Parts: sequence; structure tokens; C-alpha cells
Amino acid sequence: MMGRPDAALLLIVLVACFSRAKTDGLDHKYKEGDRVPLYANKVGPFHNPSETYRYYDLPFCKPDHINEKKEALGEVLNGDRLVDAPYELNFRKDKQSENLCKKTLLEEDVVKTREAISRDYYFQMFYDDLPFWGFIGHFDENMSDPRENKYFLYKHIHFQILYNDDRVIEISAISDPNISIDITDDKEVDVDFLYSVSWKTTNIPFEKRMDKYSKHLEIHWFSRINSCVTVVLLTGFLATILMRVLKNDFVRYARDEESPEDEEETGWKYIHGDVFRFPKHKSLFSALIGSGTQLLALATFIFLLALGGVFYPYNRGAFFTAVVVIYALTSVIAGYTATKMYLQLEGTNWVRNLLLTCFLFCGPLFLTFSFVNTVAVAYSATAALPFGTIMVILLIWILVTLPLLVLGGVAGKNNRVEFDAPCRTTKYPREIPQLPWYRDTIPQMLMAGFLPFSAIYIELFYIFASIWGHKTYTIYGILFVIFVILIVVTAFVAVASTYFQLAAEDHDWWWRSVFCGGSTGLFIFFYCLYYYHVRTDMSGLMQASVFFGYMACICYGFFLMLGTVGFCASLFFVRRIYRSIKCE
Repeated sequence: MMGRPDAALLLIVLVACFSRAKTDGLDHKYKEGDRVPLYANKVGPFHNPSETYRYYDLPFCKPDHINEKKEALGEVLNGDRLVDAPYELNFRKDKQSENLCKKTLLEEDVVKTREAISRDYYFQMFYDDLPFWGFIGHFDENMSDPRENKYFLYKHIHFQILYNDDRVIEISAISDPNISIDITDDKEVDVDFLYSVSWKTTNIPFEKRMDKYSKHLEIHWFSRINSCVTVVLLTGFLATILMRVLKNDFVRYARDEESPEDEEETGWKYIHGDVFRFPKHKSLFSALIGSGTQLLALATFIFLLALGGVFYPYNRGAFFTAVVVIYALTSVIAGYTATKMYLQLEGTNWVRNLLLTCFLFCGPLFLTFSFVNTVAVAYSATAALPFGTIMVILLIWILVTLPLLVLGGVAGKNNRVEFDAPCRTTKYPREIPQLPWYRDTIPQMLMAGFLPFSAIYIELFYIFASIWGHKTYTIYGILFVIFVILIVVTAFVAVASTYFQLAAEDHDWWWRSVFCGGSTGLFIFFYCLYYYHVRTDMSGLMQASVFFGYMACICYGFFLMLGTVGFCASLFFVRRIYRSIKCE
């Protein structure tokens, strides 16, 4: 069994390296006059980063033959649709007011373009694998009467390109508002589209040409460190208190065992005959633990690739490709863990449990994708996946995910062991005493999720600005540290919650430990609501469906992953404390 994970990890690294090699297929060296690859990608409203459309959906100048660039799986999932751009930006060749084309915009084209300008449409292109952006026009807003707004379409783009020796280092597109045409009225207009190109030398080395895309997020280190240190200190303080309370419990129980008087047991020792009673809905519980373990492995492998430099800025699609491939390969972990846990809990129908494990996360994700993709198709947005891409993902799921899931299930069945319980479980469960309202599941979840969420909420803003904005996240080292802190704090909070629950003589801790550990996922979803309505100007059905649909799946994944962490930590803790006392 040890050889399979190693082989899987090797395959993951090879796939990631292949993805990177594919992006770097060019040597990026040019001679004067050489053609440098220029692709137009997409257009869309600036404030709705997920609502993007094909570049030529707007009435731009088109080349005689439009060739679409062949894209990898991850690039398509990212919404990239690269096509040949009409501009000729040959290496180190300046141009001044070069005629691109003369185009007649029909009335419907004017209306469409004016609507795009009113929503701050931008375009994205790639030049020698360097991304750059620009706006298509601007409007003069009349605050007293919106009907008097004036709309202008840019006719001229100036490309400023920096180079170092024989390599392209930087590119930017600048539109001159003074060279524009008024398209306020609904009538045909003739437009002469022009462009200029200027080349300048720079001392920036080729290896650092991507730095400018990530430097804006390499700030606020003090707030990040302050947040982490505060959470760690608070966790250590609470851990010290818990250790002292436990030490006092052990001393008291040891004194009671040595005392000749027959005193009634109290606290968590009193329920030693019920604490290892198996939970209800054991098949669902086992499937949840299996899926959570798989997602934890997925996150770990993704961090390893990120720290290895695979996800450098604008290695287009590498992240999504890695997620799809690693999720498929780690399904063996889900099958093994779920089946082994299910059989330990004395389950009988392990095949049904394996099917439940298969669909526990993929099922909601598929339903969400179906809805979002339907909305994207209705909008003709690039977020709509082509039929061929959907078939590729389906084949990966059928030919890789399912067989590895079954393989893991069979391995878990063949390696089944009896559940390790330090205390014998009684035949009939004790009645759980009436507890205050704040000891119910929901209040405990809210209290348990606050501390782990406080460890990540500062970093969440930068992550959201990268995922749902136009920024780039590259500080994977600090993100990995925060991830580790999140796992440790979640484990501790779940252990503390379980201890106080057992001390109150409530032995139904199995599901509670999962809910308390996974409650951070609920806090992240609440943050999504705050971020969407307060921190951004996103709007519309298309953007809202993508944002809330996929963020709900991500938060659900966090719930499964951190819930598994909470249970595993609680199980380890419960076994240790009950091994330390004498159980009758």
C-alpha cells in the first residue's frame, strides 16, 4: 500500500510540471522585427470579474482569419478563450497612429457598445504570455439627469512595451480619451480604429517580469503577523487552562479510586460506559470522514505544488488542472478511510457507504455546476464550459475517480480492524441530563468556529481579492503557515468543546465534534455575504450565481475538511483521557 501514494504523488508532480512546461514552451527570445504572439482573451464588466465574454462579441476589428489558441483543461475552466488579436506588435518596431481598420457600427452595434461602456467593460490580452488590460471607452455622467450621459468609444490604443536585450519585459495599453467618438445617439457611425507602439529599454531581468502582478499583495505584513500571533497566544493560553483542568480531574479520580468509600462518580468519568457508543447515521458519518480526509489531502498537495513554484503568476490554468487531477487521484484516500471507518463502526453495507462517499461532495458540486453553467450559457459567457470539456471531466471522474475510490474501499475492507475503545460500552445508554441552551449544538458551533475564523479572516480578504478581483496572490508561504494554524486551532477548539461536553455528562460527542470543527466553513460563508455586499460592486444574476454557487461549495468543502480534523482530534483526545483512568 505504501507504493501507491508515492506513485500518485509522482504523477501529480509530473502533471504539474507538464502544465508548466506547456506554458513555457516558447523561449521568449526575439530578434528585431520578429512576430511576438499576441492573443485577445475576453471582455467584461470590471466589477463582475466572473462575467466575461469572448473578445469578438463586441464589434472590434477582426483579422482576416481568426484562429483560436488550443487551451489546456485548466485554462478553459478559468474562462480563458484566446484568439488572434488584430494588432501587429513586432519586436522593437515602433508605430505611430497605424490604421487598424475602418468599421461601420450599425445601430445595434452602437447600443451594444454603449451598454458595455456604461458597465465599465475592459478587455484582456496576452502578449508573450504577459497579461494586460484596457478599457473600451468612458462615459461622462450627468448626476442630475442620467438621460444626458455622454458615451465615448476609444478609437486609439497606445502600446508601451519594455524590453531587455532580446526579451519582452512589460506591456501596457493606454487609450487617449481625446481620441474617441461619441456614440450617445442610436445611429450608425463610422470609426477609424488606430494604434501606436513604442518600445523602451529596461534593466528589469526576464526572471522578474512577473513581479509587478503580485507586488500589491505583498503588504500589510504587520496585520497578518499580529493576527497569527494573537490567535496562537490565545490558543496557548486556553490550552494551558485545559491542561490544568485535566490534571485536576486526573488527581481527583485517582484519589477517588484509592478511597475506600464508595463515592458516586461525576464528570466525564461517569459516562465511560457510553462515550464510545457508536454515532447515529454511521454510513453518513463515515462518508463525511472519508470525504473530509480526501479534501485535506487535496489541500496539502496543492500547497506542496504552490510552495514548489508551480502556480507562478499567470501560469494559466495550472491551479485548476492540479485541483482536478489531484482530486481524482486522492479519491483512493476517501474510499479507504470511509470504508475502514464504516466497518469499525460495525456497518454491514460498505458498498452503499462507498457510493455515499462518492457523491457526498461531488453531488452538491455537480448540482451547483449545472445551475451556474446553465446561467452562463444563457448569458453566452466564457464561464460556460464547452461540451468537450464537460466530457473530459466526466471521463476523468468515470475512469479515474470511481476506480480509485473502489480500490480504496476494497483496501479499507481488507485492512479492517476492530474499533479501539479503552472502555467497554454498556448495553443501554445513560440519559443525557438537561443542559443550558448555550450547550446546544448551534451555540457550541458558533463559539467553536469563531477562534479558527479569526486566524484567517485577514488573509481571506487578499484571497478573495485574487479570486473575485483583478489581483494576483503569490504569497503561498504565509498562506501555508496560516493553513497550518487553522488546522491546529480547529483541532484544539474541537478538543476543548468535546471535553466540556463530556464534563457535562453529555456522551453524544461524535457528531458534535464534526459540527464544531466544521463550523468555520459557516463563518467563511457569512464572510462571503459581507464581502459581496460591502467590499465589492458586483451585481447581476450571472456574477451572483458564480460567486455564491461556487463559494457555497468551497465553504461546504471546508466544513467537511475541518469537521474531519475536529473529529480526529477529539477521538485521539477521548481515547487518551479514558486510557488514563480506571474504567469499571
